[in-house]
Amino acid sequence: MPFILETIVATKNADGTFHVRPYGLHKDGDAWIFLPFRPSPAIDNVRRHPFLTVSAPSDVRVIAGLLTGRDVVATVPADRIDGVRLQGTTGHMELEAVAFDDHELRPRFRCRVVHEAAHRPFVGFNRAQAAVLEAAILSTRLTMLPREKVDGEMAYLRIAVEKCAGPEEAEAWGWIAEKIAAHYGD
Repeated sequence: MPFILETIVATKNADGTFHVRPYGLHKDGDAWIFLPFRPSPAIDNVRRHPFLTVSAPSDVRVIAGLLTGRDVVATVPADRIDGVRLQGTTGHMELEAVAFDDHELRPRFRCRVVHEAAHRPFVGFNRAQAAVLEAAILSTRLTMLPREKVDGEMAYLRIAVEKCAGPEEAEAWGWIAEKIAAHYGD
């Protein structure tokens, strides 16, 4: 089983702006594998400009907001590469794509770490944050999964949100739940 880091990745668009979205990166020894699903602007971006930043948000509203069309991110310039990272993140990595394997569904970029930095202390996990993260990932697979699976997963994840959520997690959960309901026309 691969170790997958759920994070926010920023890639440089052709016009000089940045595509900032949640992605899972796979750990492979000292390297990271970036595997965006087609279609994704990140694929052309990294092929053209082989650098990306990986930011670790502590607020799950960042991930939920990006997946539900809310403008919830502020960025600052990266330290060593031509890129941006999230402002207010616990830490970030700056990566260079050193190899590319094309695939019709999910191309692979093998990346080396150029730079990594910690920006503020990590104080621990919250079960509601983990539940929101899982629900956010689930919300990106709605066309791939049967509705019964989605409904069952959401019911289970809701338990952790109801028990452990603070205001940020509750708000993020609401955004994801709205996205899923809209997909099914509820």
